[in-house]
Amino acid sequence: MSDTPDVCVRGSGIVGRTLALLLARARLRVALVDTEATALSGPHSAATRSDSGHADVRAYALNAHARGLLEGLRCWPDEQHATPVQAMQVFSADGGQLHFDAQTQNVGALNWIVDVPVLEGLLRDAVRFQSAIDVVRQPVPAPLTVICEGKASDTRAALGVHFDSVAYPQHAIALRLQAEVPHGQVARQWFEDGHILAFLPLGGPEGREVAVVWSVPQTAAADLLALPDADLASRLAEASRQTLGALTLTSRRVSWPLQLGRAARWVGDMPGQATGAVWALAGDAAHTMHPLAGQGLNVGLADVAELAQILQTRESWRSVGDMRLLRRYERARQADVRAMQLATDGLQQLFWHDNALVSGLRDWGLRAFDASGPLKRWVTRQAMGVARSR
Repeated sequence: MSDTPDVCVRGSGIVGRTLALLLARARLRVALVDTEATALSGPHSAATRSDSGHADVRAYALNAHARGLLEGLRCWPDEQHATPVQAMQVFSADGGQLHFDAQTQNVGALNWIVDVPVLEGLLRDAVRFQSAIDVVRQPVPAPLTVICEGKASDTRAALGVHFDSVAYPQHAIALRLQAEVPHGQVARQWFEDGHILAFLPLGGPEGREVAVVWSVPQTAAADLLALPDADLASRLAEASRQTLGALTLTSRRVSWPLQLGRAARWVGDMPGQATGAVWALAGDAAHTMHPLAGQGLNVGLADVAELAQILQTRESWRSVGDMRLLRRYERARQADVRAMQLATDGLQQLFWHDNALVSGLRDWGLRAFDASGPLKRWVTRQAMGVARSR
């Protein structure tokens, strides 16, 4: 590769590696900054472990658009590690319910629950075998720098970009469970007393494993994390109304505070580099949202798909560092991101309140929406990513 790449991607997570591969496919030269670069790769390497040596418990719900993007890069996991969701059930405390199913939508799956360590291993291998990508430990000058470092991005802070964030009064707890009853390829979610509990099916169509994301009040998080494994599994069985029978904890627990966040600017001039060098934000470095709708990674992947498409189809006389291109990207993505943030924030606010009047209206609304026909189908297809133009 030339000493000067076309694009420097800062951040080697799923969003950063996907962008690097998309740009390389568009015949751009990419420097991918990975401060922990290692020769090991693949789904069973050390890359599937956390920094503390424990198994990685993360799993994401990816929609059809994200799947198409990753399949195009040959980085989509097999069915054992990307479980198709055939139905989704949502329950509120007072009997309100929502039900979505793939058959009604005339699709093969509503979405897929993807085992994160496996996906990361596939992306790492793809990067290793892509000659147009140079993995580096430190950032290098380039006409365009794309920042994919996550919500706590040091580069974003160094650029002086304000990140407007509002903390939710909740922490998320993530872990893995083995269930007595097969999950049946159904994703389930319960809203009750300020708790939002999601069971995401793993292990393929016949699996009994579920990834758990439990959003709980901050005051309850520490006590739940301190419970012995058997007691925590019992609490989860109770919170899930014994739907999957007896539960066994099979992983460590991880927890993090939840927030709604948005960068004040997504693009700008890169200081300290040659005239014309610019930067752009993507993924959690640009925006964060509540995980209740499972859309965070889908939105981040949509960011890099849009940016790669704009760069690939740019006029021949434009540099990848042309600010007009980045303005196109910023405008194209900000509207979609704001709409998704408004939706997830509205749902969080709706289910957080335990006021009797609010609760009654909420459960009436759930029933009305579940019976709404065309509206329900339209909202479902938006969340599935099948309504996107590309």
